[in-house]
Amino acid sequence: MSTPTASHPRTARARGLAAAALRQWHLHPRWAMALRGAVAAAVAWVVGIVLPEPFSDYPYYAPLGAVVATTSTVARSVRESFQAVGAIVVGALVARGVDVVLAPSALSIALVVAIAILVAGWGLLGDMGSWAVTSALFVLIIGNADKVGYMGAYIGLVLVGSLVGIGINLLFPPLPLAASDVDLDRLKDALADQLDHLADGLDSDVAPSPEEWDDRRLLLGPVVDRSQRSAEQAREAAHINRRARRYAEATRAQGSQASALGVTSSVVGDLTRLVTGWERQDLDDLAFGQSLRPLVRDALRAYAGAVRSTAGALADPEALARVRDATERLRRAVREVRSGSDEDYFVAGATVLAIRRGVAALGGE
Repeated sequence: MSTPTASHPRTARARGLAAAALRQWHLHPRWAMALRGAVAAAVAWVVGIVLPEPFSDYPYYAPLGAVVATTSTVARSVRESFQAVGAIVVGALVARGVDVVLAPSALSIALVVAIAILVAGWGLLGDMGSWAVTSALFVLIIGNADKVGYMGAYIGLVLVGSLVGIGINLLFPPLPLAASDVDLDRLKDALADQLDHLADGLDSDVAPSPEEWDDRRLLLGPVVDRSQRSAEQAREAAHINRRARRYAEATRAQGSQASALGVTSSVVGDLTRLVTGWERQDLDDLAFGQSLRPLVRDALRAYAGAVRSTAGALADPEALARVRDATERLRRAVREVRSGSDEDYFVAGATVLAIRRGVAALGGE
């Protein structure tokens, strides 16, 4: 019989540290991007050196193309690499065209920059259009002593570097699912917090003042934008990605969650405008009043609980049932107060419809 040794705790601790390090690696996709960029730039530099002249005279341009190709997803790296090369070609042609009619001078530089900036806005060049300006200046000033050789080497080396970068991306494709999961969880919590703040504001016999509502209104825009960008990057990363099949189910689930939370963001925005805009002390006609305010509060709190319970695209069925019950009580109350009043209670009815739309998104309806 073997006796316990101290190696078992050490092994478990080592595994725990390795798992934690791996999680941090997945949560920070820029680390992997930095490593891919560094490797691609180094390989491109070596390739540039071993190429024949005039390419080997300017090997430092190859890493530029490699960096462009490794700072995004596989699909985007291919597109942006060829856009960058296209922009460089256009910029070089602009420089050579101006050089034919004007000697290098302040005037020729001004003309080249002006034309290149205009060309950089060409839609086919996309975000890489700014390379046209850089290329035009390099070709006009640095390449003036070797007009043909420099231009060819510059364009060719960036293209070679881009191909190296694309190859590195294909071998080690980015798939930032973990980072996107974190951003979606942050969005989910922020939306639920906003609903709770609205409910807390209604938890009184007196409607809040505009200033009190301002204190309860969260800045959701940056959280929503970041989660949308992160989810879009994850979706784009799945294209032309050899790792995508292994994580196909996780990718689909994340896409569904992003879609559901996108609808939820819209609903929470609508509810925030309805509640804070029409249930205020400074208004003569309140949207809910004392009779409806507790029911709206309960529906909002139930909806916040459903949002927090969301796993993937769907919320917990029991949490959704609570929202439906609270919303139905609110709907019946709205109908009753309408029947005994000249007011149409339009905002209260719109609140019911908004929560129902949110429930449908979280319930997969």
